[in-house]
Amino acid sequence: MSVKEQKVKEKFKKISSQTQPKPNMLKNCINAFIIGGLICDVGQFFNNFFLNIGIPKDDLGTYVSIVMVFIGALLTGIGVYDKIANHAGAGTVVPITGFANSIVSPAMEFKKEGYIFGVAAKMFIIAGPVLVYGISSSVVVGIIYFIMQKI
Repeated sequence: MSVKEQKVKEKFKKISSQTQPKPNMLKNCINAFIIGGLICDVGQFFNNFFLNIGIPKDDLGTYVSIVMVFIGALLTGIGVYDKIANHAGAGTVVPITGFANSIVSPAMEFKKEGYIFGVAAKMFIIAGPVLVYGISSSVVVGIIYFIMQKI
């Protein structure tokens, strides 16, 4: 790369960093808190609903998780979840509905490549690393816990 090209790239970086809009961190945090809280309120509603209709307490978490994943997948499928995420940011990533979104979005995007090489192969492109590192870290913590119990 020539000196002239380097100077042009540096000038471009400088201009683009000056004109780039600055995010409003306080507003983004408040939106994430409110929307994330509303998602959790929906989960609590279903928890109370299932409790009131007689579902055993040991099974409540499973029922609520299934409903919340379904809602997240449905809203992603009809294009609503992404609009909510534009306003809420991390408020939609953290709850279990964000996990459903991370699976359904790539599946929809790669549907045109077919069900095997598109949907099935690309479905876990975003959620896969989360699952791998989540499971791996839980195994490591479990081993450490086991060793600590034996000492």
